[in-house]
Amino acid sequence: MKLEILGGGCQKCDSLYKATEEAATDLSLDYTIEKVSDMVKIMEYSVMTTPALVVDGVVKHSGSVPSVDDIKGYLQS
Repeated sequence: MKLEILGGGCQKCDSLYKATEEAATDLSLDYTIEKVSDMVKIMEYSVMTTPALVVDGVVKHSGSVPSVDDIKGYLQS
């Protein structure tokens, strides 16, 4: 599973990265996680507000930091 955290490197982006890593680890997923700060790449996903969580190329959440439980739901759907 490929996980991407889209954002410019703000505190919320870091929080989403950590929460996503925790959720994926709790679920024992085989995953890679990457921070994406390149605005061109972010715009390719049509994301207008960051941070955003992308799972296997699909934007699952943007604009805030969801709870670890919410992220688990995104990772399992």
